[in-house]
Amino acid sequence: MATLLYRLGRTAFRRRWFIVLLWALILGAVGFGAVKAPAADDSNTSFMPGIEAQKAFDLIGERFPGSDANGADARIVFQAPHGEKVTAADNRAAIATLVSEAADGPQAESAVSPFTANAVSKDASTAYATVTYEVKAADLTDSAKDTLEGAIEKARDTGLTVEVGGTALASQPAAGGSAEAIGIALAAVVLLITFGSLAAAGLPLLTAVIGVGISMCAILALGSTFGLDMTTGTLASMLGLAVGIDYALFVVSRYREERANGRAPHEAAGLAVGTAGSAVVFAGLTVVIALAGLSVIGVPMLTKMGLCAAGAVVAAVLIALTLVPALLGMWPDAVLPRRTRKRGFAAAPQGGHGRDNGGSRWARFVLRRPLTVLLVGVVGLGALALPATQLEMGMPGDEAKPVSTTERRAYDALAHGFGAGFNGPLTIVVDAEDSDDPAAAAKTITEQIERTDGVVSVSPAQFNEAGDTALFSAVPATGPNDEATKDIVQTIRAERPDLEAQTGATFEVTGSTAMNIDIARALQDALMPYLVVIVLLSLVLLLVVFRSVLVPLKAALGFLLSVLASLGAVVAVFQWGWGAELLGVEQTGPIMSLMPIFLVGIVFGLAMDYEVFLVARMREAYVHGERSAQAVVTGFQHSARVVVAAAAIMIAVFSGFVGSGESMIKTIGFGLAVAVLLDAFVVRMALVPAVLALLGDKAWWLPRRLDKLLPHVDVEGSALTASDAGPADGAPTARQAVHT
Repeated sequence: MATLLYRLGRTAFRRRWFIVLLWALILGAVGFGAVKAPAADDSNTSFMPGIEAQKAFDLIGERFPGSDANGADARIVFQAPHGEKVTAADNRAAIATLVSEAADGPQAESAVSPFTANAVSKDASTAYATVTYEVKAADLTDSAKDTLEGAIEKARDTGLTVEVGGTALASQPAAGGSAEAIGIALAAVVLLITFGSLAAAGLPLLTAVIGVGISMCAILALGSTFGLDMTTGTLASMLGLAVGIDYALFVVSRYREERANGRAPHEAAGLAVGTAGSAVVFAGLTVVIALAGLSVIGVPMLTKMGLCAAGAVVAAVLIALTLVPALLGMWPDAVLPRRTRKRGFAAAPQGGHGRDNGGSRWARFVLRRPLTVLLVGVVGLGALALPATQLEMGMPGDEAKPVSTTERRAYDALAHGFGAGFNGPLTIVVDAEDSDDPAAAAKTITEQIERTDGVVSVSPAQFNEAGDTALFSAVPATGPNDEATKDIVQTIRAERPDLEAQTGATFEVTGSTAMNIDIARALQDALMPYLVVIVLLSLVLLLVVFRSVLVPLKAALGFLLSVLASLGAVVAVFQWGWGAELLGVEQTGPIMSLMPIFLVGIVFGLAMDYEVFLVARMREAYVHGERSAQAVVTGFQHSARVVVAAAAIMIAVFSGFVGSGESMIKTIGFGLAVAVLLDAFVVRMALVPAVLALLGDKAWWLPRRLDKLLPHVDVEGSALTASDAGPADGAPTARQAVHT
């Protein structure tokens, strides 16, 4: 592979104009497709097939045709001034005017007054009206929104407090906004400090932006075909930008190193792609496998997010292997430090014994006290991981939004006026197809559920036209994400066998609250198996790459520590509220159900990135004859600075997404930033050299029989340095790599 990539790098360097034109054409083609493609169809409401809530939802759509319409809606909540009631004459008139204007507005289907729908609180301080539209929220015209907003403002002018929930006027949070731009700016500063050259700092940013542009345009172009949405694109842009910068960074860094060793520009580009590019391919492969593996969880949305993000990573890898060396060919000296360009290029001796730097000094520090470093690191990560044992998963809704949004204020007003459970009613669908008396069966089930502890009220059952299916709602006493609400759902479902035997009818519980509970439970059950699969995968991949038994085991355990510690930090902030105000988290609660599994997949890929880039240089030095301790120092001397820069860039980019108004994106951004911080600076930079120092030569042990079975993957590029393919004319070659 190293030889193939070496030739690819040289070809891209020589045919630079062709490569640049090719990528420009690709960007133009997908950009044209994105502009001309129709909008994505989000009518598919099947989030997670197989869970009870989804089965019940599908049954409602089958037995009650038209009930699954996904038109926009607005729940308008009214609160009377202090000491007054919404039933007062003036307030009634203001509410009636709003309802009438909303009903006559463009695209409106109906508007129901609170006084005809019995939607007034017992103390008459709060009421709500429901407005439904003929089209989805995304298809509402500005005229329709302006009409509704104008009617609301008129009602507010009368002294009523009016807030709006639902989808019609829901705010659309930005992916990262200015915070994301700040993250990119910080990445540029890190690159400039690392390379000391504007060109070297700008090239990884440029190629990463091109990769993200291609990925995002492709997602938009294919959105209508595969049902891809903005959340999918946000995650793909997050990963595409981060790994795009990192992968280009490693290739450019190796190119500069080879130039400093006296290589000609085209040889340096070939060697950079053949060595660092090999690590990029392997690291990208691990990320792609981890993201594509999300499809086995059984959540269509998670599958789409994973596959789109995997596509963005593939684009980043291809750009690092082709476009980066092509751009280096256009300005071969521009990426080099200014002082190097001025004094020329004297061939430097190859090998690991170069000038000391911060990386080598840090490695020697760890090698002098490996046991202390190991214990401090493990204990610290273990302490951070403790909150993860209290992980609660859910799907936060309007209650998790900032109080500055009208949706959050509407949620709070309804909870205050009608009870905490009003915002999350349970929908019960009674299948009485096999019952002798469907009406009596539905009545018995309704009465039994009404007597269930924790249920405040139930609505009258409504039958479909065939008369074999009934539908009613039950309002719990507690909020949608309260643990008590989960217990109520389980209690209701536990009553099913007795009621089925008694009535001949069965029932299922659905609605947004039950759906979220079922999804959270299913994903929590899938978290540990997915984590086990990821760990086993890392063991196999690293066994092939490093041809060692203990190095992969150490890497997998380090990954477990970093991912559990990052989950613990997420729980501490977003669930317990530690420092939540600093991140703009106004409401703590359960962690978004999708987040932990997605975090595991992404952190696995990133952890393997750092492991490969750092340890590959150690193994390269070891197989070329250095002692195990010196090989660790050499690996840090060549790679530590770049790995630190790559991690800092990742942290900056991911931190930018913490500024998102989208709860899931904010949580993932924070979790990934913490995970990169812990994995790069604690696990890879401290625990890895400490363990290797304690193991010595045993770290690279591999049974002879296993050595014969494993394929040989030349990530270190030994075939290049040991043959005539890579060295510059007259430059000494490294010794032939040996199997240990």
